Amino acid sequence: MESTTENVASVFNRLQFINSCLASVDLKKRLIANTTMASKVAVIGSGISGAVCASILAKNGISVTIFESARGPGGRMSQRREHCEDGRELSFDHGAPYFTLNAANSELQSLVNAWESRGLVAQWNAKFGSFDYSSRSFVSVYEDQEVSTRYVGVPGMNSVCKALCQDPGIETRFGHTIGRSDWLMDQNAWSLTSIDGQDVGHFMGVVATDKNTFLSRFTDVTGKQPPIDLSSDSGDGFQIKEIPASPRFALMLAFSESLSSIPIKGFSFKNSEILSWAHCDSSKPGRSTTSERWVLHSTAKYAELIISQAGLQKPSPALLTKVAEELFQEFQRTGIDIPQPFFKKAHRWGSAFPAVSIAREEKCLWVEKRRLAICGDFCVMPNVEGAISSGIAAAAKFVEMLAT
Repeated sequence: MESTTENVASVFNRLQFINSCLASVDLKKRLIANTTMASKVAVIGSGISGAVCASILAKNGISVTIFESARGPGGRMSQRREHCEDGRELSFDHGAPYFTLNAANSELQSLVNAWESRGLVAQWNAKFGSFDYSSRSFVSVYEDQEVSTRYVGVPGMNSVCKALCQDPGIETRFGHTIGRSDWLMDQNAWSLTSIDGQDVGHFMGVVATDKNTFLSRFTDVTGKQPPIDLSSDSGDGFQIKEIPASPRFALMLAFSESLSSIPIKGFSFKNSEILSWAHCDSSKPGRSTTSERWVLHSTAKYAELIISQAGLQKPSPALLTKVAEELFQEFQRTGIDIPQPFFKKAHRWGSAFPAVSIAREEKCLWVEKRRLAICGDFCVMPNVEGAISSGIAAAAKFVEMLAT
């Protein structure tokens, strides 16, 4: 009987020892997880604002995961690759054609200098101007040196974003759309879920650079609620339901011969209800010159008319073919000697050009109690420079918070 009692006691003691070991292991796992999470930030969007923010965070010892719904980085600075019927590959900067830099902005200047030393950007020294449909002539032709310096990514506008997204301490997940974000008060952390319901991790902070993550347009496109709810931060003064933005169509053209009758490499259009901008993409530094490639942008008015008729859903091939033909016909209407291109294709930018700034002097929105930053060109000004400045500001919020 005593032996049986001793055996039971022995088994009980061993079970207690095993349980204490398991508890210790579980505690260690949770401590490791919490330690890791304490230095993890999720960045939604890999455009220039998100890429710059992620790079600065990583350089300050913060582990960053970028979630990008597209197949590659860049946003409006992305580069489009197309294939001709004969197998030739063509590349187009079909969004932002360049960015400018004012020497007075020392913060951006030092950043761009670093990119230039890495061979990621180069100055685009060319003649620019405008074309007036009323007089059928080029007006206001000027040298690049007469205005702020123009920079382009090399070999494409997305080169900077691609390089920054590969910085040490950064993991980038392409093809991942965030469908839900939950602030866990008991854990003082964010839980993110992809649009297909997959748990993608816990993070101590979130940076949202895609304005659709907190706007109703996300619902229009996906049928689901936006993943970030800013209404719960009403105490911070953020009551943002919409950010007015204007659409554009881009037309990508490739010619076998040079358009020698055009004396400049980039120009705006005056007195056209269809076209707003054109540039010779193949004239930029680091581009292939086996063909002459041009990119044209429509006016917002033209794009809004097409979208009002066709809706916000993904445009059909037939619609894009119709748009491409109308934009090219307007290009021909200049009276310039323009031959038929061997490649012609349109692309829609649905809401890429914000019409307002929501942060102004602050350059980003910051919700300190939930460690949430909102940044992008829509926070400062609707161009690449505005997006970069906003990304820098968002990163600074996290760096300052961790330093205190």
